[in-house]
Amino acid sequence: MFRSPKGIFAANSIAIVGASDRAKWPQSIFESLKKYGFPGNVYPINPRRDEVYGEPCYHDFGSLPEPADLALVIVPAGAVQDVMEDGAKHGLKAATVYAGHLGEGSDPEIVGRGEKLRALCEEAGIALAGPNCMGGIAFREKVFAYPNGGICRPAPGDVAAVFQSGGTMQFWVQTAQSRGLRFSYAMSSGNEIGLDLADYINFFVDDPDTRTIVLFIEGIRRPDVFKEACARALAAGKPIIAVKTGRTQRSREAAQSHTGAIGGDWAAFKALCERYGIVHCENLDDMTETVLAFSQGRLPKGPGIGVVTTSGGTVDLLYDYADDEGALMPDYAPETVERIRPLIPKEMNPKNPLDAGIPAGNDVLAELCKAAIDDPATHMLAMAGQISAGRANIEAGAPLKELLDYTDMPVIGFGRMRYAVGEDGIKYQDAIGIPYLQGLPETLRAMNALAFYGARAGRAVAVPSAPTGTEENLTGAAFEGLLTANGVTPPMSALARDAGAAAKAAAEIGFPVVLKIVAPAFSHKTEVGGVLLGLDSAEAVAEGAETLARRIHAADAHAEITGYLVQEMVQGVEMIVGCREDPLYGPAILVGTGGIMVELMRDATMRLLPVDEDDVAGMLGELKGRALLHGFRGAAAADVDALIKAVVGLGRIYLDHRHILSDLEVNPLIVREAGAGVAAVDVRPVRRG
Repeated sequence: MFRSPKGIFAANSIAIVGASDRAKWPQSIFESLKKYGFPGNVYPINPRRDEVYGEPCYHDFGSLPEPADLALVIVPAGAVQDVMEDGAKHGLKAATVYAGHLGEGSDPEIVGRGEKLRALCEEAGIALAGPNCMGGIAFREKVFAYPNGGICRPAPGDVAAVFQSGGTMQFWVQTAQSRGLRFSYAMSSGNEIGLDLADYINFFVDDPDTRTIVLFIEGIRRPDVFKEACARALAAGKPIIAVKTGRTQRSREAAQSHTGAIGGDWAAFKALCERYGIVHCENLDDMTETVLAFSQGRLPKGPGIGVVTTSGGTVDLLYDYADDEGALMPDYAPETVERIRPLIPKEMNPKNPLDAGIPAGNDVLAELCKAAIDDPATHMLAMAGQISAGRANIEAGAPLKELLDYTDMPVIGFGRMRYAVGEDGIKYQDAIGIPYLQGLPETLRAMNALAFYGARAGRAVAVPSAPTGTEENLTGAAFEGLLTANGVTPPMSALARDAGAAAKAAAEIGFPVVLKIVAPAFSHKTEVGGVLLGLDSAEAVAEGAETLARRIHAADAHAEITGYLVQEMVQGVEMIVGCREDPLYGPAILVGTGGIMVELMRDATMRLLPVDEDDVAGMLGELKGRALLHGFRGAAAADVDALIKAVVGLGRIYLDHRHILSDLEVNPLIVREAGAGVAAVDVRPVRRG
């Protein structure tokens, strides 16, 4: 399942193919290997040079004084295959290929080159990084195979990064280093003809010196293997923090054209993150702050943030941003308020977030922080402060450092906006042990990420069982019984062949009723006016049947009408629940506000299947329309328990029949008043083609 990148990261000897005094990348890499202490031999290879960089240059792999463990192949795409064949002939076991135009896009020649390279590496057992990449760095092993000497300089750390964009990697890593983050590995993976994201993640999970994994994702090539690697990381308690492109169709198409990747469905990717505990960041700046927050190595036992600031304006902003981000800043308990009151000016109001004025030194600030930490609703502490030039006195910070002995919860420093951090600031941050984040929304998002991961770390991931359902379960009374047994209860209804039978059925059900036309060509009935509501007499039903028939035939003169569905008129909150098989990430379930609102307002959320009641409760909590379920503007509260049971049940039905069904949707699912259950008004099973 997994291929090891150890040969890329732990080489004892390196050959640089394409070494030249005029080529910048080979020269930069050669200089970094020499300058920053690579312990093995470095052999330049160029068939047209006898000397380069003041050292002997070799014409091919066969002329080297020893076999090379790793080849850095920095030659044009058309020359790569010959170089790799020569390397394979002389025992090469690992290579990084930098050139593009090898496997990406749709041009037959480029795709063919990539396939030939893949086949060669598989046959020869060569671990291949790239192509179309900028190489990477193993900081502890001192393998500096990236053409930017600046990011090679800092000491090793415990963050491992894999970027599918080599150029983006250098700027993010450089910025992260300037904030005090240190790396075990940083790799640009390129087209991933050989090693891919899953392989690197799996390697980092087993690496004792890596605690946090960072990804920049354009596409996921082996989703099942990727999920397995992420499951291993979650079980090991090694957080994966990622930025992914592909939210828009244009972004997905761009990724396909230059990496050969498939971006996948965005909602399904977010569901993947939720299931596997992947912390997804909105942007690269957020990823820096989030990785810093995780660098302390502490996880909260809940989402509550206790905040101590020195500014009323900061408090006001935090209220606004917390509402935007869904961050929880619970009111301090009365005993906490009384503990804080003597430590702040009399005119200040002891609340969360706390404006403490300007505390008289870090001793007082530490006491305020301890009070917030001890509050029963606090799970992590955010403390205002910054470490810009002149504000990083390590000795003066001793009372704040002692907070880490006082509590095991995360203690995070934060500034209101971005500022430059100098070497003294980094030394202060390292000495005190408190990461200092920048920006209020970014801080709240990072702390939410800590809570998200803290609720999932170390758990085993639930995976779908094999389907065992039969076609017979999905028709007629058997299907209705299956739905009912799983909490997806249908309203009272009857299927009638013609207008007269529909009128008779309506009288038996009781008025008012809903009338729907049954026409196989129109699964979405509302789009062609195939539904009539509130019919209150037999005559209205008979006339309605004729009206629906005219509408269908106006849309398609040859459409077959197989009957009319008569249903009781159900009152309640409309929801939509749907299951489908995502081509990348597997079976998933969506819950949203019902009717056309789910499409108009995008008020829906998705999870990978299977789901349990806690999963579904979490999904409902994410919806904008959740207030409707709890009695909005005096309306009666809806039967949320029955809704949760129905969602879990529909997911169970789909999983057991997903070899037969491509989709299974209920829209609308009407949630009646509390205690009255739900009504699956329109159930749409779609067979696989």
